Amino acid sequence: MRSILLPVLLVAFATFSLGAFSILRAVGSSNEMSAERQLRAADRSIRAAVQELAQQQEMVAVWDDLVMELSQNELDLKWIDANIGVWLCKTFGQDEVYILNERDEPISAAIASERVSVRDYDPVRAQIGSLVSGLRQASDTAHGQHIAGPGGSDHLVTGRAVHDAHLLELLGRPAAVSVMKIVPESDAVPQLRGREHLLVSIRFLDGSFIKQISDRNLIEGLRFSVTDSPQVGEISVPVPSDAGGRIGYFIWRPELPGNRILSSVGPATAVAAIAILLLLGALIYRLKQSTAALERTVLELKASEAHAHHLASHDVLTGLPNRALFEDRLNHAIARTQEGERIAVMMLDLDRFKHVNDTLGHHAGDSLIRDFSIRLAKLLGERDTVTRLGGDEFAILHVSVAGSNSAELLCERILAVALEPYDVLGNQVFVGTSIGLVLAPDGGADRVELLRRADIALYRAKAEGRNCFRTFTPEMDETINVRRIVEEELRIALDADDGLEVAYQPQIAAGGAIVGVEALIRWRHPVRGLIPPSQFIPVAEQTGLIVPLGEWILRQACRAAQSWPNLFVSVNLSPVQFRTANFADQVIAIVRETGCDPRRVELEVTESVLLDEVSATADALRTLREAGFRIALDDFGTGYSSLGYLHRFEVDKIKIDRSFTQSLGQGTKAAAVIKAIVSLGHAMSLTVTAEGVETETQKNFLQNAGCNEMQGYLFSKPIPERQVTRMLSRASSNVLQPFVEGRQFSKQAECA
Repeated sequence: MRSILLPVLLVAFATFSLGAFSILRAVGSSNEMSAERQLRAADRSIRAAVQELAQQQEMVAVWDDLVMELSQNELDLKWIDANIGVWLCKTFGQDEVYILNERDEPISAAIASERVSVRDYDPVRAQIGSLVSGLRQASDTAHGQHIAGPGGSDHLVTGRAVHDAHLLELLGRPAAVSVMKIVPESDAVPQLRGREHLLVSIRFLDGSFIKQISDRNLIEGLRFSVTDSPQVGEISVPVPSDAGGRIGYFIWRPELPGNRILSSVGPATAVAAIAILLLLGALIYRLKQSTAALERTVLELKASEAHAHHLASHDVLTGLPNRALFEDRLNHAIARTQEGERIAVMMLDLDRFKHVNDTLGHHAGDSLIRDFSIRLAKLLGERDTVTRLGGDEFAILHVSVAGSNSAELLCERILAVALEPYDVLGNQVFVGTSIGLVLAPDGGADRVELLRRADIALYRAKAEGRNCFRTFTPEMDETINVRRIVEEELRIALDADDGLEVAYQPQIAAGGAIVGVEALIRWRHPVRGLIPPSQFIPVAEQTGLIVPLGEWILRQACRAAQSWPNLFVSVNLSPVQFRTANFADQVIAIVRETGCDPRRVELEVTESVLLDEVSATADALRTLREAGFRIALDDFGTGYSSLGYLHRFEVDKIKIDRSFTQSLGQGTKAAAVIKAIVSLGHAMSLTVTAEGVETETQKNFLQNAGCNEMQGYLFSKPIPERQVTRMLSRASSNVLQPFVEGRQFSKQAECA
């Protein structure tokens, strides 16, 4: 026994020692990496504060309107507040903003998003006087160059902007200070060199800046101290002054994931070690028995049977009960439910899981699934069951007291824990989850029906923005039935080419000429009458019917356009269509089949098409433009449109969303937005069209703003093809201008 026991114990001791050493080393390494990452992130944020301040200034300092306003004898302080001082404070969190005249005297001051007396500049004047005087000596140079300033400082020149920005101790506080010349953006506004006004911006780093760093870099407990005095377990990063020395230190207690891992893994490892020792003891004891070989065989058979049974009823990846075991437990719960108890069934689906799989690979997706299943299991009680149905889908069985809201509270806890970051293969991943909840006996007492209704509630949660839970109601079931009926009848209407119509809404140039029409689908149901597009277009997009429906609309519009040689026709495209193979080739083939000139066809896309930024989408748009089609960006201004998208995809037209047009005259900022969009469009040589024009007031404003084209009920509602033809025949020859090559219309329309 001694010859067997001693080697076994030595091997066990060596194994446990090596395991403990590896775990402790991994914990220390994880803590060090986390602290180093936070140190680098905080240091980068501090260094970037000055540059961000100058970039924010340049948005307003290089501006013709501001130069002209400052040249007036009497300043419009409300305009200054709305566009410069108060605006910079509210928009970017700047603490103090001053405008100095050519004599370096303050003429406007804003502190903490409020206009204040210019005398409040006096405490600041003495400490930044060298920056102001140094900037006065700077002269315009080439874009992106540095020019030497007084005291060895550098003045950065970007385009027309000249500024001097530093990190300083100001009024006893750490601050980023930037002084920039206010200059015109074009040569149309004169400006005497050396007589420019100056814009002074100050951002204190011990105020809201601390919260900004914390939010950006997920740092908790961040504080500023003038001395390097971190407590036990805290780290610090110095804040250097451009004038020399250090202003102070940012101090915080770093996140130590290794400690959390150790607290969760350590007990389990200890238990495993004890279990292994006990198993070794049992095995050694068995050696003394004369029937050891037979007993080992019996034990192996039993273990194999248990493992097989476990595999048959549990998910291999997560170890959770599988669908069969879950359904069995749900049946038992329904049968054993006592009076005063309530069963809750939840269906869960991870949000953005496909993005993790596509970007990091399936191994990362499996790791994320395992981590999420562990978090779920920790939230459940002894009578609850969680299962993985497959992919990123989970289900939960929860039994509670009738009348309580424990199921809803459990959903809220699941939503909260799902949003916490995941460490997946060395990458920090953020996902969410959508939950569908059904309660029994309110939701029925049948297993199949409970699962079906929970799935319907999950579908509603995903449709209403994801990262939320929705409880099943009978109205949801009715909505699903209606969508199913709409899908079936729309498919029949497409196959039979019966009931679908295309209406055309004229697009009018500023001079009154009809220059084009937009093709809009209509469905006249034989029983329910005219069905609005808002009821069947979403169904078509979700079921894929939008592809044949879009081809049908394009074909009808191109055939109708043959009767209107002087007009272009606009056709809307769905993001779903761009995901089909050879989409651009199919569009070109349909237009050629009808004999229509592609240069007379305008394809309208929404911002969601551009936001995908997949290569197939970019290739399709490029192919269509090369074939002669024009691309219009619809509903402009309501999403995430940017100059980058307009340049990258070479759009020909932008259409101002009707919400801005209809808000004109209601005290909103719609007028300013429209003017900005028109100016942007003209600057990029794009045609600008306004939708939803319904009143003469709207029309007059849009004309004065410079819109090239307009459409709306003021001119005409969507009308059938024959009415468009009659409208054109009634139009006088001096109103309707002919279509010429390259989509150039009359000078009257072009100058609208």
